[in-house]
Order: sequence, then C-alpha cells, then structure tokens
Amino acid sequence: MAKVKEIDDRFKKFGTVSFTSITKVNDFVDYLEKGKVAGTKCKDCGMAFFPPRAHCFQCLSSNMEWFEVSGTGKLVTYSKLQYAPVGFEKDLPYAIALLDYGDYKVFGRIDSSIPDEEITIGMEMKTVVNQLPNGQINYVFQKA
Repeated sequence: MAKVKEIDDRFKKFGTVSFTSITKVNDFVDYLEKGKVAGTKCKDCGMAFFPPRAHCFQCLSSNMEWFEVSGTGKLVTYSKLQYAPVGFEKDLPYAIALLDYGDYKVFGRIDSSIPDEEITIGMEMKTVVNQLPNGQINYVFQKA
C-alpha cells in the first residue's frame, strides 16, 4: 500500500483572505499562533527578511533561521485605502503602512483602533499578532 504524503497547509490560516495554503515558510503561522511575529535571517550573510523567505536573494543560501519581530519600528509611510482587492471590501477603509526596524522593514496594516489624526510619520509602533473574527490570524501595527 502506498503511503499518502500529508500536505502542510498551515498557511491557509493567515490573513483576512488566504490566497495560498502551502509555502516554504509555513512555520510563520506557528509563530503567530504563539503570539509572535517572525521573519527569517540568512545564517550565511546575515540578511534579514520580512515577510519571511526560505532562500536568501543576496547570497542564494537556504541556510535560514527564524527571528522574532520585537521592539519598535518607525512609521516610514502609510496610506488610507478607500478601495480594496477582492475579499477585503468589508475591511474598508483601512491603513497600510511600512515600519522601519533598522535591519529590516515590515509592511502591514495599522490597527483600526488608532484614530487617523494620531498617525504621524516617524512615530514609534510595534507589530503585534491579531486574531480575526473569521478565525484567521494576521498582524497589525499598534502605537508603542
């Protein structure tokens, strides 16, 4: 009898709408479920990646390790969306943003509980795990 290979589809739990269920960085979801946001870092050249990557584009190594996105980042830019891709219409309006953590940057959403008038370029923010009403999981930016 042939052994059936189990499919690792943990990534289907990520995001408002998941467009893929299988990746080489499925452990990302495990970290989120433990309350941690994680990226990857190349053990050979030291380059850090977020979102996590299985292979380094700098030195082409697959010798990667996980690191926790912790501390605070500075808000580099943001945009308030009035239109959204398919599947995200109910979330409108929402703000997407880029935080600079020094060695890497994180792209994501600003927590909807932060009033627009309190969002300023350069403000310190942190990246935190967010449970969605539909049982999915993601991360958002909150004030530090």
